[in-house]
Amino acid sequence: MGLLDVIGPIMVGPSSSHTAGACRLALLARHTLSSPPTAARFALHGSFAKTGKGHGTDLALVAGTLGAAPDDPVIARAFDAAREAGLEVSFQVADLGDVHPNTVRIELEAGDEHVRVIGSSLGGGLVRVFDVDGFRIDFSGAHHTLLVRHVDTPGVIARVARVIADDDVNVATLVSARRKRGGDAMMSIEVDRALSDPAFAYLAHLRYVNWLRLLPEVMHAETDEAAA
Repeated sequence: MGLLDVIGPIMVGPSSSHTAGACRLALLARHTLSSPPTAARFALHGSFAKTGKGHGTDLALVAGTLGAAPDDPVIARAFDAAREAGLEVSFQVADLGDVHPNTVRIELEAGDEHVRVIGSSLGGGLVRVFDVDGFRIDFSGAHHTLLVRHVDTPGVIARVARVIADDDVNVATLVSARRKRGGDAMMSIEVDRALSDPAFAYLAHLRYVNWLRLLPEVMHAETDEAAA
């Protein structure tokens, strides 16, 4: 057990799971867009739906969508900040199936962009994203995460991994999902550091890559070590 298992992450309270975790999930979702979102819809499941309002889950989700970290005091005035930023928000209760009680579906829009992210807050500020636009991928926010939406073609995974290795970046986890053979697919790749601009640009211009995002770490190193 690490120190942060006892005292929790540095955050605006009251709850590491309902506040800090929710903020991190929304922050990850926000970075799947190339520009600030103008609309956000949150579907709360289980404990998030039942006790989230009292624990500030709604505030944390809105603040994370605006780009705030769990220790940002803007969380306390997140709805005012959303209005100032021109962000429309809505909430609903939803049964998301056999998932962790602290789970949320986040749908964001920015111009022609639209993304749907589903993730869970696991306690102590730890999170897990397991669905992006219907693809069953997996990442924690404890590392930089490369999301690659691509055509399911032989050699794509090896080619992407080769570019990452040539950039002297180590892969922590790699999960691949596809809708059908030869169809649309997505990889989530957690890496030890962010890719260089030339490496990212090279991947973005591969003919079989349709969409590429590099998400930042959203957890402090101490939290990562405590989770290991």
